[in-house]
Amino acid sequence: MNLFRSEEDVRNWSGFKAGTEEGIVPLADMARAFSGNFFKRRLDPDYVSRLREYMKEMVGALQGMGSFWQIPRQ
Repeated sequence: MNLFRSEEDVRNWSGFKAGTEEGIVPLADMARAFSGNFFKRRLDPDYVSRLREYMKEMVGALQGMGSFWQIPRQ
């Protein structure tokens, strides 16, 4: 993951690929997606039994960020 000051800096980055603009997400949104129960509850005694629930929460948060962040279906 790379952090940039602005979308303009992202576009000027040598590793930027056209067509990936939808993947540009503000840091606050990424922090919200990755600060859910999937990560916060890892030390809880019932974590493994609730893992599916926590994963659904995280996937839902990522899906709200556009198709770039969609998890491929198998």
